[in-house]
Amino acid sequence: MDYRRLGSTGMYVSEISYGNWITHGSQVEAEAAIKCVKTALDEGITTFDTADVYAGTRAEVVLGKALKGVRRESYELFTKVYWPTGPGKNDRGLSRKHIIESCNASLKRLKTDHIDLYQMHRFDVETPLEESLSAFDDLIRAGKVHYIGFSEWSAAQIASALTIQDAHGYNRFVSSQPQYSALWRVIEAEVVPLSVKEGIGQIVWSPMAQGVLSGKYLPGKKAPAGSRATDKKSGAGMISEWLREEVLTAVAKLAPVAKEAGLTMSQLAIAWVLQNPNVSSAIMGATKPSQVRENVKAAGVKLDPSTMRAIDTALGKLPEKDPAKNESPNPRA
Repeated sequence: MDYRRLGSTGMYVSEISYGNWITHGSQVEAEAAIKCVKTALDEGITTFDTADVYAGTRAEVVLGKALKGVRRESYELFTKVYWPTGPGKNDRGLSRKHIIESCNASLKRLKTDHIDLYQMHRFDVETPLEESLSAFDDLIRAGKVHYIGFSEWSAAQIASALTIQDAHGYNRFVSSQPQYSALWRVIEAEVVPLSVKEGIGQIVWSPMAQGVLSGKYLPGKKAPAGSRATDKKSGAGMISEWLREEVLTAVAKLAPVAKEAGLTMSQLAIAWVLQNPNVSSAIMGATKPSQVRENVKAAGVKLDPSTMRAIDTALGKLPEKDPAKNESPNPRA
């Protein structure tokens, strides 16, 4: 495993991090999920990403159990706040009330006294930004959180937050967690340039485009039984846009590219996002230990220019690049 600094901070993270959005949802029981975490540790992964909302808070509980007994200083624990975790009006969003209460609840579920990186899971259009940033700063000063970041924010939203943080002397954001893959490149035009300038590192999710870039979904064929595309609770709605015949046909052209590079298609997809120097870590999901062992082999891979061109040629005009696609929904709608 190779390691990179998180943005301009002094904290290192593993190039490939373990994310449990899918793993601890409907597809895998807790015992199997814990095996995936143990395998990740064995393979050198030190960075673990979760969120209060994943699997109705169960993901944090299982991750905390899986990491029990592991020296706390040996890994980096990331979680998030924003999405609804209860039926009440204040059980969501980025109000000071919800942020503080959610952080305390996450600490209990994860069985830890601090969170290495606490992230705003989306931008809250209803809560004053200064209120949210003040609450995050207080969590750092209280020692409950070490670093702070955000997920799926536009460049304009990021710039506004940094301006407020600087004006009030608040601790600054150090990370961005966007969707990023060879098929979804919306951060490249605006978010990445701003992040490079401001010392913010990308922790990218879905580097395999919901599994489509792994090659498991073939043109003209039904989705494999038990795959994400067949499970509504595990993201079937999100993956649907990538299951069009034109997309699957283009992705199939990546098979010989991966073979020529000596990689599986999954490894090629993860290695592709890691070629971006602003990417600090690529989040990997897994439903079984063998997937963890396969995907970690993408760490440290250097793709030559001809391979990068071959990927672009195969995908053609399909990759989404519109920066406006970073828009956040209203959590109270």
